[in-house]
Order: sequence, then C-alpha cells, then structure tokens
Amino acid sequence: MKSFLTICLIVLAVIAVMPSAQGQSGFLPGERVLFEAHNCYPYNGLWNNRIDKALDAGFPLAIEMDVMWYVNKETNEGRLVVAHSEPLTGEEPTLKEYFFERVRPYMENALASEDKKDWPLITLNINDIRSNSPEAFAEVWALTETYQSWLCTAPKNATPDSLAPMNIKPLLILSGSGRHEMKQFYDAIPEDGNLRIFGSGNPKENADNFRRWINYSWSAVEPEGQSKATAWNEEKEKRLRGLVKDAHEHSYWIRFYSLNGHPVTATARLGLSPGYNFGDLDTVKVRWEKAKAASVDFIATDQIEEAKN
Repeated sequence: MKSFLTICLIVLAVIAVMPSAQGQSGFLPGERVLFEAHNCYPYNGLWNNRIDKALDAGFPLAIEMDVMWYVNKETNEGRLVVAHSEPLTGEEPTLKEYFFERVRPYMENALASEDKKDWPLITLNINDIRSNSPEAFAEVWALTETYQSWLCTAPKNATPDSLAPMNIKPLLILSGSGRHEMKQFYDAIPEDGNLRIFGSGNPKENADNFRRWINYSWSAVEPEGQSKATAWNEEKEKRLRGLVKDAHEHSYWIRFYSLNGHPVTATARLGLSPGYNFGDLDTVKVRWEKAKAASVDFIATDQIEEAKN
C-alpha cells in the first residue's frame, strides 16, 4: 500500500509541473504580455525608422505591418510592399527587405543561442493584407518558406479543432482569417504539412489549430473611444477583464488596438491616427498598466519605446 501511495504521489507531482494542455508554456494565452509596435512601417516615404525604434525597445515584442501588392504598370511585375494606403508609388519597401532582412541578425543570434526563454522573440502581425490579389497572399506564404527556419510552426493534422503543439522558434507570424488567408495559409497545406501562419478567430467559438488569436478595438473597453475617454472606472475594468478572461478560456491570444498618448498637435507630424490618441502620456499609461494587469497578450501602440520603458 505504501509503495502504491508513493507512486500516486509521484504521478501527481509530475502532472502538477507539466505544461498546459498544448504541452507547452511561457508564451500561450494569458502567460505573457507583449507591447506591439502598431503600423510599424513608413508612410509615403516618411518615418522609415519605425522598425528600428521597435527593435531598440527590446525583446520580446510584437510588430504589426500592413502589406499591399504593387504592380509596375510598365513591366506588369508585382511585389509585396509594406504600405498603409493607395496610391502606391513603387518606392515602398518590400516586406522582405524592410522586415525579414532587418531582423535577420536577431533571428540568427537567437537560433545560435541556448537561451530560449523569451521565444518567440518577435510576433509579426500581418493582420491587414490590403489586397484582393491572390499574388499578395502567395508571396506572404513564399516568404515563410524562405525564412521557415526562424518560424514557429504546428502540424496541420487531420483534426482542425484540436490545437497542435507548436514547434517554437524566434519568430511567430499571425494573420487574419479571411477567404484568401484560409485558402493560402490553411486549406492549401497538406495534412502532413506544417502551419507557418496563424489566423484570427471568432470570440464566440473556441480557438482551433489555425485560428489562435482575436482582435479588439479598444472601444470594446471604452465605447467613447480614446480621444474622448473619461476617467478609468470599475465598469471599464470589468469589461476589460471580462473580454480577456473569455478569450483565454477559448484558448485565444487577445489583442487590443491601439493605445497612444501624445500631444494632439503632434499627430500629423508623427503620422498617427487621431482616433487612437488619449492626448497625453499619463492617461495612456493608466490603460497600458490596466491592460498588463489584465493579462492582455498584445497591446498595440505607436509609442513602443515609451510603453516598454
């Protein structure tokens, strides 16, 4: 009897220290908070150093980029560029040169290191592929082929509702879950293949093997919006914590966008949206701290330096 009890205690002890149901821990929903460099790319040839500021803020972090498909009218050749809106000039940097090659030293150093505690070091969110051209989605996937040694992956499996454990690497890529994303990033992958991009989901449904995160405007917490926000109160706190709790119970990472606090007069000079601005640093710091305390997984802001320091 004593031997049997001893074995039972050992088994229970092992279970107690086992990772989560996905067989992993440290980066799963609710386990860490990352600030995300929102719209981290140039607009109209300006603010080219946004990615440098993000990387200088330190790891781990998240970075968001919008991409578009530019077609040269003379040659009819297309390329994937980081850009916010049309018209495109052809001077926009490609996603490959602006992001992937820029982070190469960090990725290679991480792979050569034995220190994996902060992996993935960077979460790249390409939620907005601002194009209906299938070529844009195909090129995103082709880039993940080129840089796949850096990327978190998961086996597709034959059971899409089951979240397969990830093979963790220094870079995690997220996307939306529209028709083109589903077709290129999930449906086209053979059952014995690996997912390299993970889409957004429906908060009313559980996460699945492809859809692993959900996206909220901050207006879900403060309906009046950032620019008209009143003092923080218990009602806002309850909404925030309720959304986070629900997301994590459905096995999602949760992201809120976008929390800025800069002088109104500096909006145009900084190339920022006035709708995301609380108007001063002290006011936004309250929201950053509340989001962190509630275990929001990704807090998007255009002030990554201030948020992380």
